[in-house]
Amino acid sequence: MKKIIYLIIVLFSFILNAQKLPKGFVYLKDIAPTIRIELRYFSNQNFIGKPISGYKRNCLIITEETAKSLKKIQQKLLQKKMSLKIFDAYRPQQAVNHFVRWAKVLNDTLMKSQYYPKVKKSNLFKKGYIASKSGHSRGSTVDLTIIDTRTAKELDMGSTYDFFGVASHPKYKNILNHQKKNRMLLRKVMLANNFKPYENEWWHFTLREEPFPNTYFKFPIN
Repeated sequence: MKKIIYLIIVLFSFILNAQKLPKGFVYLKDIAPTIRIELRYFSNQNFIGKPISGYKRNCLIITEETAKSLKKIQQKLLQKKMSLKIFDAYRPQQAVNHFVRWAKVLNDTLMKSQYYPKVKKSNLFKKGYIASKSGHSRGSTVDLTIIDTRTAKELDMGSTYDFFGVASHPKYKNILNHQKKNRMLLRKVMLANNFKPYENEWWHFTLREEPFPNTYFKFPIN
């Protein structure tokens, strides 16, 4: 009996403390539960090497319009034994502020060899890799790749996610043919479903006619 009462208390606590999202935002799992999620900024596996401010849980928040478009893409990919895998979507402004603070500490280069081996940290602002505002904070931008559902492995895109360098440009030519093909597969399916690409990052897409084009949100992910 005590165990049942405890579970009821925990359940009600969860409900009461559940995050109330702004109107127009949803949890992706409620719209497209088969899409794989790996929020890199919730973990140590990112260009800073530690969890980022504002990411309190590995759950993906996004605008409802964007979630519905991603669901359509996912349905098509599943028929081909593939799936989307998302690294980031809505990004709180406090996370962007964390990036800016980190970029100013020039001796903090823990992840340099993996994410920006050929770029001086002092040049990350100048080259546009770090900025004080991010389209992610508007809620309709996603960073993603494609995986093979039979192996659960990511398709080889020729560079890692969040790599700071020309190798991340979608049409970078100095990669293998199958890597180019994989990049173009992702690009083609995103363009066909109302997303526009970012020409410096193969993984970055924004919904056309996004619902909040001028609003930068700061509510945390929890």
